[in-house]
Amino acid sequence: MTVTRRTFVSTLAAGTGLLAAPGLLRAQARTIRFATEGAFPPFNQTAPSGAITGFEPELVQALSERQGFEFELIAQAWDGMIQGLIDGKYDAVVDAISVTPARQEVIDFSLPYTTGGSAFVTVNETGLTLPETGIKVDLADEAGAKPAIDAVAAALKGKTVAVQVSTIQSGFLDTYLAPQGVTVRAYQTGPEAYQDLLNGRADAVMASVTNLSAFLKKNEGKVAISGPTFGGGLMGNGAAIAIAKGSDLAAMFNEGLKAMSDDGSLSDLSAKWFGIDVTPKL
Repeated sequence: MTVTRRTFVSTLAAGTGLLAAPGLLRAQARTIRFATEGAFPPFNQTAPSGAITGFEPELVQALSERQGFEFELIAQAWDGMIQGLIDGKYDAVVDAISVTPARQEVIDFSLPYTTGGSAFVTVNETGLTLPETGIKVDLADEAGAKPAIDAVAAALKGKTVAVQVSTIQSGFLDTYLAPQGVTVRAYQTGPEAYQDLLNGRADAVMASVTNLSAFLKKNEGKVAISGPTFGGGLMGNGAAIAIAKGSDLAAMFNEGLKAMSDDGSLSDLSAKWFGIDVTPKL
């Protein structure tokens, strides 16, 4: 297990009054351990030096400086990460985890730091294009979403869609497309799924729009988003910091995220890593 440590000492002056905040006092009493994948750019990725970089590591750093805590980033495989949180192996998870009703039954979340939305990407030279490209589909409206789902399933029937295992996108494919003749192939990491798409072993990849942005930028002119953007329902409503049920960290994280939203620094961080503002107004 690779552990990348980021330690920050609060520079708040005692006279500011901020040190009296209960959330800050709790945080300063210990180091908060965050699990992350280190292989899900631009949210998080591992540099040649072994350091974990990306949108989420910088988000955690910003929160630590605002709220006065120390932290560790612990690289973990995505599959089993939520169970590790439940088992107490770490205090929080920051890995583009979408807030869904099913997950809220077993863990808690902070306020979201990105908005939701998942789509497909295909290789241009294959000529495969999915219908309803650019249309947003809300899965919470099952009747309204069905025509778009059926149209995509018809276009992908007999084809293979690559996806990272145990993700909301995997759940979507298994629920809506596999029963209609679409082959779903799951991978331990996102980069493996993208590689098989480029190698012709998969016809499309489904992932979050924010994760797709890095792949599209790296392969500009070779690949493109195709089909609708799905959100809501089992796809959730944006990514947030995951914490154990009843954890007292929620209030502190929410305070920091709200402040970053209010002063624009959350939007600035999004623009740096995604090229666009994908953050909600908190």
